[in-house]
Amino acid sequence: MDKQIEEYLMHTIDKKADWVSRLEEYAAENRVPIMEPLGMDFLMQIVRLKKPKKILEIGSAIGYSALRMLEASPETQIVTIERDEIRYQEAVSNINKLAPENKITVIFGDALEETNEIKKLAPYDLLFIDAAKGQYQRFFETYSEYLTEDAIIISDNVLFKGLVANSSSDKDRLTNLAIKIRTYNEWLIKHPSYKTSIVPIGDGVAISVRR
Repeated sequence: MDKQIEEYLMHTIDKKADWVSRLEEYAAENRVPIMEPLGMDFLMQIVRLKKPKKILEIGSAIGYSALRMLEASPETQIVTIERDEIRYQEAVSNINKLAPENKITVIFGDALEETNEIKKLAPYDLLFIDAAKGQYQRFFETYSEYLTEDAIIISDNVLFKGLVANSSSDKDRLTNLAIKIRTYNEWLIKHPSYKTSIVPIGDGVAISVRR
């Protein structure tokens, strides 16, 4: 996104609560990957429009996005899973402090291994994918089975710092990840059962709905 436009849009976002700023500062200081502000604001608007009864999030990190989605829709139940034990403990701590009404369930484990636990809590009205970039397609295929008929699937980081549009032949780690995400995007766009739009906001957000 053009920097000037990005700066303009940043001024359109509502003033953040103190706890939001604290989590964002912690994430920046500790290099915890959380959703970019404009992307987060966009996701929250989708949640407001959809008013989902239940959300499944793949990739809790420190609980930031789960808490923001709950902020957007306080009556929604959220199930989120995290495989990194330190991040899981941080997510549980933040959620217990900031959302003590038990609206958010945090599961510890690999999302591709804890399917039975997640299935028990189905169905979900919104699936948010924001975890291991190379596994996005597997997350989509696995958990689209546990969604309601009119559910929305949101995938974050699908433009991956703009690298998905780079035709460079460099083979460093970031470029290899970008290639995997570009492959995922192409798979999404051609999916026979889902219609996907990619929005160039934040780090790129894909929105998929059933055809």
